[in-house]
This record gives sequence, C-alpha cells and structure tokens, in this order.
Amino acid sequence: MALRTVRVQGDPVLGKRCREVREMTPRLRELVEDMFETMYTNQGVGLAAPQVGILKRIVVIDCTGEDPMVLINPVITEQSGEQTGDEGCLSLPGKVGTVTRPQKVTVEALDLDMNPVRYEGEDLLARAFCHELDHLDGHMYTELVKDGIRDVNYEEEE
Repeated sequence: MALRTVRVQGDPVLGKRCREVREMTPRLRELVEDMFETMYTNQGVGLAAPQVGILKRIVVIDCTGEDPMVLINPVITEQSGEQTGDEGCLSLPGKVGTVTRPQKVTVEALDLDMNPVRYEGEDLLARAFCHELDHLDGHMYTELVKDGIRDVNYEEEE
C-alpha cells in the first residue's frame, strides 16, 4: 500500500466525469488499498478515485473506522428525507460549508470482486454516499454550499 497525493480544489481532474470500471485488475485492487490508506491517514470518511487523480468510478467509505466499503460504479437508486449540516472534503482541507443532502440513501454498486452490492445509509453515511458519488461526476460539495465556505475551528470541536 502507498499514500497517494490528494488533489485539491482547482485541479482539473476534479471537474471531470469518471469512466466505469469494466473489470477488476491487480492495479485497480492496489488503487483501492492505496485509497483506504490515504483516506485513513488524512482522517477522512470517504475518498473517490478522482481525488487521487484516477478517473475511474471507484469510491471507498468508512464512517466508523470499522466498516470499510468499496463501491465500484456506484449509483444512488433511492433517497428520502433531508438533512442539513457541515461538510468538508479532503480536496479542500481545513474548510467546511453547510450543505443539504438526503437523510436516507440507497446505493447499488459492485464490490471489489465485481459482485453486486446494495447499501442503505442514513445521516453521515447518506451524506458520504452523496458527497463521494458527486466526485465521480466532477462535482464538489462547494457547489451546494449556501452560506459560504469557512475555516474549520478545531478548538470548538474539542
């Protein structure tokens, strides 16, 4: 495994739509391992392949530190409710903005072995699904922020 460089807002790769994964290769398996290592090292809960410069429809998510998920070619199939809260991104470090997302989301994807999987998520997991899947279509949460981007104040969180 290796740490990958996280692309930051303004990098052209973050504005591009990703290509579907047609087959799992050893190189893509290594990418997934690297994405998890990069996400955990940077204290994130999700990471999309374009954030490390790879235009493939691959997302890794782990909101609890104990439930890692790999989503290949993910699609949101259902969503309901509404939640509004602060959202940040490894591609815009040290910043947050208030974003409204669905309260509950269902995602269908393929797992690392290219088998179909279906996940339902609420609260933070629903937010993470939406946030990471947006990256696959070249969008960042900053497009949805209503009241501007602001610095994270870590002292308030302690």
